Amino acid sequence: MADQALTIDETPISPVRQSGQRRNSLEKHLQHRPDAQDLKNRNILLDTNAAPTKRKELADWSSLHRSLQSTALELERHLASDNLKKGLAHRLDRDTLVERNILPDSTAAPALQGHQRELDLHMRANSLEKGLQSRPNPEDLVKKGILNEDEIPARGV
Repeated sequence: MADQALTIDETPISPVRQSGQRRNSLEKHLQHRPDAQDLKNRNILLDTNAAPTKRKELADWSSLHRSLQSTALELERHLASDNLKKGLAHRLDRDTLVERNILPDSTAAPALQGHQRELDLHMRANSLEKGLQSRPNPEDLVKKGILNEDEIPARGV
């Protein structure tokens, strides 16, 4: 037991890689690097083919190119904004959504609506249980003329 207390763990915290393995890691990452077209498709790189390619006819090709790209981005934003405005203009009002059971008929905060639903469910269960406990037995219903003798349900089923 005294030997265990004196033993010190001297293993390095981070694993030491062999020098060749570290050099090869950059090559592995470069092999799996996505190409430019893939990055353009994922909207990581801007598409540089939007501007004309005849440099001789244009005095300041690069500024025109940037201008065209910024105009294209601005047009995309306006298109998205217009689509959003159109969708909001045709949106149904709250009463219609409540009537169709899309929105809950509650004035509680959204964070509390789940608890409110759970409470309503328990209250309904308690009300149903109370109603079942106070319901008359079949013999009393036959005496009152509500059930016939042949309509009495079998017990234990």
